[in-house]
Amino acid sequence: MSIPVIAVTPSAAAEAYKNIDTGAVAKGNDFGDVLQRAVQGVVDTNKQAESLSTQAIAGAGNLTEVVAAVSKAELALQTATTIRDRVVQAYQDIMRMPI
Repeated sequence: MSIPVIAVTPSAAAEAYKNIDTGAVAKGNDFGDVLQRAVQGVVDTNKQAESLSTQAIAGAGNLTEVVAAVSKAELALQTATTIRDRVVQAYQDIMRMPI
């Protein structure tokens, strides 16, 4: 899974804020959808690495591609795990706050 890089200009930010104020934000950009796409990206990356590994075991794969795919899958899984840990920690911190 590659992390998209988005260059944000002041005019693009102003347009985005305007869309939020008018309710014109595209459907499917809420937190749940973003999280679902991120998790699906991790799963897809792991499946690709698994597929390339299987091909390499069968003698039909390129070792360099296998190593790159496995490294990419490992990084995606570590990133997902780190984000999960931070979300859980934030939730626990919020629950410990006095009312």
